[in-house]
Order: sequence, then C-alpha cells, then structure tokens
Amino acid sequence: MTNHPLTAAVETEKAVLISVVSSTSTLERVNEYLDELAFLLETAGGIAVKKFVQNLPYPDPKTYLGSGKLEDVATYIKDNQIELAVFDDELTPSQIRNIEGVLQCKVLDRTHLILDIFSKRAQTAHSKVQVELAQYQYLLPRLTGMWGHLQKQRGGIGMRGPGEKEIETDRRIIRERIALLKKKLIDIDRQKLTQRSNREKFVRVALVGYTNVGKSTLMNLISKSDVFAENKLFATLDTTVRKVVIDNLPFLLSDTVGFIRKLPHSLIESFKSTLDEIRETDLILHVVDISHPDFEEQIAIVNQTLAEIDAGDKPVITIFNKIDNYSWVEKDPDDLTPKDKSNITLEELKQTWMAKINHQTIFISAKTKENVDEMKSILYDEIKKLHIQIYPYNNFLY
Repeated sequence: MTNHPLTAAVETEKAVLISVVSSTSTLERVNEYLDELAFLLETAGGIAVKKFVQNLPYPDPKTYLGSGKLEDVATYIKDNQIELAVFDDELTPSQIRNIEGVLQCKVLDRTHLILDIFSKRAQTAHSKVQVELAQYQYLLPRLTGMWGHLQKQRGGIGMRGPGEKEIETDRRIIRERIALLKKKLIDIDRQKLTQRSNREKFVRVALVGYTNVGKSTLMNLISKSDVFAENKLFATLDTTVRKVVIDNLPFLLSDTVGFIRKLPHSLIESFKSTLDEIRETDLILHVVDISHPDFEEQIAIVNQTLAEIDAGDKPVITIFNKIDNYSWVEKDPDDLTPKDKSNITLEELKQTWMAKINHQTIFISAKTKENVDEMKSILYDEIKKLHIQIYPYNNFLY
C-alpha cells in the first residue's frame, strides 16, 4: 500500500477548541472535557490556543454553535491564522460541511481526532488494520464534499488517512475496502484465538483503565518488562502479554488499550479481537489515577465500557495509582461549605465510598513503588484462589 500524500510530517498546528454547555452539562464539566480535548490535540501534534464555549439547550443541528458565535470563531480564526477547529462532540456530515463553509479552515470532531491518534500510534499489522477499518467506517458517511476540502489542506492532524489514493474515496471502493479489512480481522481473530487457547494452563490477568492512568508503567513494574510508556493519551494500542511469576505462582499479565470518554463505537468494533483479551481474562486490574480531578467519572466510563464488551462480571482488583501526585489544600476551619476532593487528605478520601467497594482495593505509586509489595501480595492471593478454582488438579505449586 502506498503512502497517502497527506501523511507527510507537518509543523505543529494551532487550533481552537469548541464545545456547548447544554441542559445536561455544566460549564465546569465542559471546561474539564476541553482540557482533555487539548491533551488529545497535543498527543496528535497540535496546540490549542483558545477555547470557545456557548450555552445552548442542545447543539445546533446545522452548525453546532449559534450563527453569531460561529461568526465570532471565524473572525478569531482569520485574525490569528488558525489552521484547525476541533469540536468536543461528534459532528454530522452536514454540520461539518456547514461549519467549514463559515470557518474556512479544517474542521475535526472528537472522534476524528481520536482516530487520528490511533493511526499515529498503530505499530503492528494487527492494530493498523483495526485503525484503518475504524477510519473507513467513520469516513464512509462523510465523503460528500470532503475530499475537495482535504485536498486544499495539505496534511496535518486528522489527515492521516487510511493510506489509499483519493480516487478510492468512492463509496463503492470504500465499502469493498471495509469488507476486505473485516475479512483480514476475522483471520487475525482466528490466530489470536489460537494464541489465547495455548495459554489455558495459566490464570490470565488484564490491566484496564482510563487512558494515561499508568497501566504500562505498572506492567513494567510487575513483569519487569519494557513496555512503551509515556505521559500521552493512548501510548499503548497493541495488547502486550507477559508471563509473570510472583513467588512461585506464574500467571499471564496483559496491558490493553486505554479507554476514554466517548470512545468511538467504530474503534470498539474494530478492536474486538484486542478487547477479547479482556473478555476472556480471569481477573481484571482496574487502574485508576487517584490524582486526576475526575477520577470518579473515569471509573464510571471504564465500568460502562467493560459492560459494553461483556466483561462487567469479571473479578476485579481496583488499583488507585499515582498517590505520589495526590494533592489537597487544607480547609479553613471557618469555611462551612462541604468538603470535596480538593480539600481532604488521601486517608479521609479512603473512608468515603471507596471503603464500601465490594472487592479488593489498593493505593499505590507505580512511580515511587510505594505499597507495591502489598499490591503484589493481594495479587498473589487472588490469583492463587482463581488457580485453585480453575485448575483444581494442578495445585502442586502450593
């Protein structure tokens, strides 16, 4: 497959971020979401220079923002030579066309940005096929008028196409390509199933969590391996499986792709074989960044995604990571407002709803290795129980 001319390296692109405070959200929450969107943009190689937010009962079905606000954005883009506008919600094909007509710049929605990052991060043939399929499924309903616009843009964020020539954006050819990619994934799924069946003598453990919570760092710590880890979203796309031994107990540990709010459905479908690693695991280690201000929502998103892939009933150990990063400000004794995560100690936080979780929890720092030995002890006990339950005739280890 030849490289698409739009995949060439480009300079860092300046972008504006855009969202709506609707009847179901708050300004504070929308700003938090836009901070995450800025991090996504940075991961893709861009930089956010300004955020635009409008209060609306719901996004405008034609242009997402109201006409006056959209003109304000257009003026700012023109005056500051902005190349890119990124919207925090998925846009319809007609919204994209209408918005481009006003803004006269490249327009991406959250889904397109995530797909672009996945395209950049994909390393193996397996993940490349998965990402390419998700990209084509996203592009198919958005072909009308799209490629004339892309031709003018000369590359950049969101332009990492699946790698085909422009003529192949014809709907018929796209559908044929989707069918071919699905067939490839069926073959890959069959190979992966064979690989997983060869591991049946081991208890299987999967690290899951929101993106950038430290799963790969924890993988390296437990397995003494060297899995790529950095402070960017979706640093890991390909599932990594390592054989680990704690004391005399061997098991298989897998590191999986991170979840995120509004993870595109096409990606969930395309990464089915990767997510099968979670579906077929015996124990889930749910890693949480305790220092993140929205860690409770991130827990809920991960749990929801696990339920969507039929893995919501697996045994779980929740690992609250990054306690070295947890910060709080002591509350003024005369301040009568209720305490929240910003002004209570970690010990006080542990006594809240976390104390009522009906499975094992542990608070650690993978970076400083605080409480890591205690975590390994808990892990050993849980895996031993599973091993005895799953392989009752193979307990010579104990």
